Amino acid sequence: MSELLKIKELSKNYLTKKQVICALKNINLTINENEFIVLVGPSGCGKSTILSIIGDLEKKSSGQIDLKKKDLKVGYMFQEDALFPWLNVLDNCMIGLKIQKSINEENKKYVKALLKKYGLSSFEKSYPKELSGGMRQRVALIRTLALKPDILLLDEPFSALDYQTRITVSDDVYKIIREEKKTALMVTHDISEAVSIGDRVVVLSNRPSVVKNIYEIKMDNKGLPSENRKNEKFNTYYNDIWKDLDHYER
Repeated sequence: MSELLKIKELSKNYLTKKQVICALKNINLTINENEFIVLVGPSGCGKSTILSIIGDLEKKSSGQIDLKKKDLKVGYMFQEDALFPWLNVLDNCMIGLKIQKSINEENKKYVKALLKKYGLSSFEKSYPKELSGGMRQRVALIRTLALKPDILLLDEPFSALDYQTRITVSDDVYKIIREEKKTALMVTHDISEAVSIGDRVVVLSNRPSVVKNIYEIKMDNKGLPSENRKNEKFNTYYNDIWKDLDHYER
């Protein structure tokens, strides 16, 4: 696997009126091409902050993020699908391209091909309120893929869904990311989700957050997340990561 980006000694401090709060301390992580990495850790430990720094939505306090590819493109998926209710499916998928003023026939063709490939072509003219939760998440992912990112940053993308829908949608999103040969870095609170989806699971500690452990998830006949939950090694990884987590905030 070739490296896509490398995080070196990344730290993030927040200044309040009374004190300096250290959220991240000397985080080191290498992300390879076509890899699916999942970050887990206690609430408030800075998982989403790492995504924000990589996505240039937030500034780091110190450290480096080395990009192995010039002009690396980053795609972001948030907790909510954030679809615009007044735009139809096709226009929602094109919104990023419109903002970048890069709508052309080639890009429009690419978006339409993605919609067709993932079962949404007949809903191009439908509005978000007419879609199921799972369909909305697929639209949100296609909107992100429309920009042809090198890495996808997924910030708890399934947290707003009920349990059954969550499992189905995680299969859908995983399949799309794999088929489109994309690199992904995802944040979740759900250990089952992390083990079933990730190639590697990175466990972060309580604040100031450090990398406590990294698990390489190796399963025979690894498949979709829903199938991986039934794998004989699933519970072993789950229990080891559970023991590693700091379950109480300071």
